[in-house]
Amino acid sequence: MVFSVGALAGCTTTKDGTASPSATASTPSGSSSGDPEVPKVSAPLDASKYATDPCGLVPADVLTPLRLPVPGETRPAGNDSRTKAGPSCSWKIKGEGIGVLLTLGTANRDRGAGGLAGLYAGYKQRTFIRFLEPAPDVDGYPAIYYGLSDERSTGTCGLGVGIADDLAADVYAQGYQGADDSCGTAARIAAAMIKTLKGA
Repeated sequence: MVFSVGALAGCTTTKDGTASPSATASTPSGSSSGDPEVPKVSAPLDASKYATDPCGLVPADVLTPLRLPVPGETRPAGNDSRTKAGPSCSWKIKGEGIGVLLTLGTANRDRGAGGLAGLYAGYKQRTFIRFLEPAPDVDGYPAIYYGLSDERSTGTCGLGVGIADDLAADVYAQGYQGADDSCGTAARIAAAMIKTLKGA
C-alpha cells in the first residue's frame, strides 16, 4: 500500500504499522514562491540542529502518554526510497499496527521542492498527493492535511507543517481510531516539535 508523506510527493510504504518515506518527485526550483494559496511562515524556525537527530524533536514526556516508544528510530537523509525526503524518526507500537513518522523535509528543500509550497505543487501535479486541505495552525505555524487520499476517517492522518517557507515537517499517524485520534496524535507530535524548535 502506498501513502503520501514527506514534503512534496514523498510516498510511503507501510510495514508493520510504520510509514516510511520513499522517492520524492522533482519540482521546478521556483515552486516555493509566488503561489497565493500557500500560507507563508511569518517566524521561520531553524531545524538544522535536528537534521542528524529528528527523534530529538519530540521529548519523552509527549511520547509516553501516547504509548509511543522512547527512543524512536532515526533514519538519516539518503538516496534510497525511504530517506529521500529528509531525515526521519519513527515510533511504532509493536503488535498493534500503530505508528507515527516525523520527517524533516531538508532534502526536499535542498532540491528546491521544500516547504508547504512543495506539497501544494505536488497536489497540483496529482502525481502522489491527491488530497490536500488546510489544517488548523500548529502553535502559530501553517499546516495542511494531505495524502494519496483522505484516510482520516480510517485512522490515518498526514499533517504537513511549514516551519519555514522552504521547509516543512511532516507527521504521519497511522493505525488509529478515526480522524480525531489520528490527526490529534499528529498535531500533538507536531506541536511538541514546534516547541522544541522554539527552544521552549
